[in-house]
Amino acid sequence: MSKRVAILATHGFEESELKSPKEAIEKQGWTAHIVSPEGGSIKSWAEKDWGKLYTVDKTLDEVSASDYHALVIPGGVINPDLLRRDKKAVSFVKSFFEQKKPVAAICHGPQILIDAEVVEGRELTSFFSIRKDLENAGAKWVDKEVVVDNGFVTSRSPEDLDAFNSKMIEEIKEGKHELQQA
Repeated sequence: MSKRVAILATHGFEESELKSPKEAIEKQGWTAHIVSPEGGSIKSWAEKDWGKLYTVDKTLDEVSASDYHALVIPGGVINPDLLRRDKKAVSFVKSFFEQKKPVAAICHGPQILIDAEVVEGRELTSFFSIRKDLENAGAKWVDKEVVVDNGFVTSRSPEDLDAFNSKMIEEIKEGKHELQQA
């Protein structure tokens, strides 16, 4: 069965954290849409400087969580901070948890999950600098390459992308997780 996966991003996403999961999804024969608050293109961050432009497939105004089987949230320092300020983006993220669908977030990506109020009581990981933010929101933070908690996949940084992609694909194949919660 062909799956559709939303990759939520805006300007300043870490390029490898969007490109690598997108390629892994497409390698399965599935569709990956870059979803963003704005149309046109968004600019990546490539380690220490601005990177390539990526074409937005759909805007948040054009989609809902029910259009997709799963959600991927790349990190980067700028991307999650901009997204968490956008009520539609926060609502979009929360909807995946409410619909018990797989969600995968890497590096700084979990910051928007705090605003979506979906981390309390969940085991996860992230880039180390946002550990306290996640713990203060009730998450059980652990320092591991990849953490899976009932369809919810998290990793720390681009160095973890192989493990992240593998678990993300596995969870998407499994489909909805009854213990996934908002």
